[in-house]
This record gives sequence, C-alpha cells and structure tokens, in this order.
Amino acid sequence: MKTLRYDLHSPLAPTIARYVAVKRALGRSFDSHYYHLARLDRFLAPSHVSDLTPETFAAWCSSIQHLTSTGRRQLMRIVYHFCLFRRRSEPGCFVPDPSQFPPAQPRFRPYIFTEQEISRLLRATEPLRPNHLSPLHRDVARLAVVLLYTTGMRRGELVRLTLGDYDLGERVLLIRESKFHKSRILPLSADAILEVDRYLRLRRHPGRPCGNDAPLLLHHHGSLTGYTGPGLAHLMHKLFRQAGIRTASGCLPRVHDLRFSFAVHAMLRWYRLGVDVQARLPALSIYMGHSSVVSTQYYLIFVDTLAQVASARFETHCSSFLPTALFKGGAS
Repeated sequence: MKTLRYDLHSPLAPTIARYVAVKRALGRSFDSHYYHLARLDRFLAPSHVSDLTPETFAAWCSSIQHLTSTGRRQLMRIVYHFCLFRRRSEPGCFVPDPSQFPPAQPRFRPYIFTEQEISRLLRATEPLRPNHLSPLHRDVARLAVVLLYTTGMRRGELVRLTLGDYDLGERVLLIRESKFHKSRILPLSADAILEVDRYLRLRRHPGRPCGNDAPLLLHHHGSLTGYTGPGLAHLMHKLFRQAGIRTASGCLPRVHDLRFSFAVHAMLRWYRLGVDVQARLPALSIYMGHSSVVSTQYYLIFVDTLAQVASARFETHCSSFLPTALFKGGAS
C-alpha cells in the first residue's frame, strides 16, 4: 500500500499528523482526507496564523469557491471531522457549523441496463477488429461487458486483474486490495466462466505476456500492457454509442452503471424467486466489496422497478389483513 507523506508547517501540523495516524491505525488509507488536510495546512502556513478560527476557516472556504457545491461541502466536512477529533484534546478549539455548509446536491440517478441492452452491447462487439493498439479489441470488449455485468466489479478492479487472479480449477476471480483495502473472491456464473475460458485461449498466444502477473485485459501502448481505467472507459463508451444506449437526457451511461445494474438485477431475481431479500443483502455486500450493507443499499435507492416488485410482494403477504384501499391509493 502506498503511504503518502506531506510536509506540514502550520500550527495544525502535529494534530493533522496524529489524526491521520489514528485513522490509518483503524485500517483506513485516508489518503484523500490527508491530501486535503495538507492543502489546508499549506493555506494556513504562509499566513502565520496561530490557530484555525472562524475567520481563517471562512477565508479558506473562499479559496475553494471554484468547486461545485458538493465539492465544497465534502472538503468542509473533512475539516469539520478533523476539528471534532481535535476537540477531544482541545475542548476550546474552533469547530465549524455544518448547518452552514453548502447544501448537498441530489444523488446521481444511475442508469439501469436491461437484459436486452446487455445483449445489444455484446452484439456491438462483433464488428470490432484487432488494431495496433488493441490486438484483442473485440475479445477484450466482450469480456469487459460480461465481467462488469455479471460480477458488478468496479472498473479499476477489472483493469488491475492479472492472469494469476483467475483460478482455473475453482473458476473464481481474486480481487486484490481494492477499495477499503478489501480483497475478495468472486465465484463466476456459468456464462462468465465460458467467456473467460474462451478469452484465455486467445490471450495465451505465443508472443503475448503469459506470466501470472501479466494483465488480463491486453492493450498495446508501446509494448503489450494492460488497459488503463480511462482506456477501458473509452472502449465501453464506444460500445454504448454503437448499441444506441443513452440515458433519458440523451447522455451515454457511465461504466459504473453496469455495477448498479448488477446489484439491481440480483435483487430483482431474489424478489421473483421469493427468497428473503434482506437476508441476502449481506452476501451481496460482500460480493461487491462494500464496507457495509449500508453501502449496498445506496445502489438500490430510487430504482422504480425494485420499488414496484417490493410493493407487489408486500401486497401478496399483507393484503389479507390490511385495508384494500391502502393498495389502491385510497384512505385507510
């Protein structure tokens, strides 16, 4: 794991260093928070201020006015939590009022691919031909669609996969040290196994790197290397365009929306099979590499199809002892 170090010079420097050390001791990388606290330190150091005060906090807030409302709110909350930590040992220190922070913007509404659209994406890979940048152009594109949709893995997790991360005997993928420093093993569906095995027959071609540490998704940028995250996103967006898949606003979906689609479709299958969905959520959370079930639930909000299926199940189980008007929108 990469450990970032910054030169801190403001009066807050010792407390920032202690705060970061505590968070990392609890298992968090805390790199992003550390980076932004170091920027606050650089803002305060030239001013020769003796402390963080309402005035210096306001001045720092003015320096980030170029960011979006959500961006400013996130940085202010980083400083807010740092100040709460500081208050444990310095009860009189300044703590900003979070009610005065910019309002949170509405959550981004994900695009949920239909099964028919996934089929269209796979068909859109067929015309792709090998080129000097991508010797396995079509095959990489097809495998990416299959793995992103059937496993719900993150884009970064996919591009970091190596040949050694696929267990040929157990038919599972090993995701190493991903977000939250969590590693996990992903059992693959029968269809995904067929796609991986077919791809590996092409991938293990003479002249192509075949060691366990060689990248799974092969690209050519001066030498045979793996795809980058932006490179894979470019490929996927090309497929979205060729398949004619756009959001209601006319924009292309995000690659991350395939992860949302995986979670939603898993839930829909469970509802239709009549299983206990709440009991299955922890398993889905582990499979997706979330830190808690709360993170998984974030993927399931504002999804109309799920709400309809859940409501139908509720009606089936409860209609015998609840007023009929409740299910028809009338008064109880």
